[in-house]
Amino acid sequence: MATRDDRLRELGLWPRWTRRGESAAAAPPAVDVPDGAGGASREARIAGLGWESLAADVDACTACGLCRTRQRSVPGVGDGAADWLFVGEAPGAEEDAQGEPFVGQAGRLLDSMLAALQLARGRNVYIANVLKCRPPNNRTPTPGEVAACRPYLDRQVALIAPKIIVALGKSAANTLLDNEATIGSLRGRVHAYRGVPLVVTYHPAYLLRTLQDKAKAWEDLVLARRTLQAATVATSVTPVAGSGP
Repeated sequence: MATRDDRLRELGLWPRWTRRGESAAAAPPAVDVPDGAGGASREARIAGLGWESLAADVDACTACGLCRTRQRSVPGVGDGAADWLFVGEAPGAEEDAQGEPFVGQAGRLLDSMLAALQLARGRNVYIANVLKCRPPNNRTPTPGEVAACRPYLDRQVALIAPKIIVALGKSAANTLLDNEATIGSLRGRVHAYRGVPLVVTYHPAYLLRTLQDKAKAWEDLVLARRTLQAATVATSVTPVAGSGP
């Protein structure tokens, strides 16, 4: 049976992987260098990963310093062929401990939001974060950390091929839309990320602190559902041969 080290060699990651518990001084430099067969770039290699190898790659990643401070990587969870993709900023303490996104109070609220849409975690829904590792003390991710993790999110979008993306919170929205706009200015309209319709709403953690904005979040989810339904209808209409003008 292949060992973990064997799998890392197959992924082109050995000997760059650092076991947790080693000192920062002993860790390899957190730089993005070409690897893989033929000198393919890291981004190109990630763009060719399947689901199983993607999770292993995330767990072995040393492209930024978060690999040395996290407990567990948090690649994402859900239906790999879902219509809905929800994207947050980064794992928190409970997510870092369990290896799954949105598992604390904010996660329970997100589950309630999904239930209101007649959805459920893992059923036609995939949940991920821009960052796959927790920043210390839940600080705001740095541009370098976002850049290091972005190829993984892009690969997830390609693998899932969602029909609608919901950005949860300002940080995720700004990252996906490459801007610094306020969430108030981004809400209420449909954007796009890599060709997929994208709707912006509040992060569940914010809604726990600001209950009056839950109604606005519901409006956003209704917009997302309406956008998905419209896209589904459009793709289901098949032109009839000879029916032109």
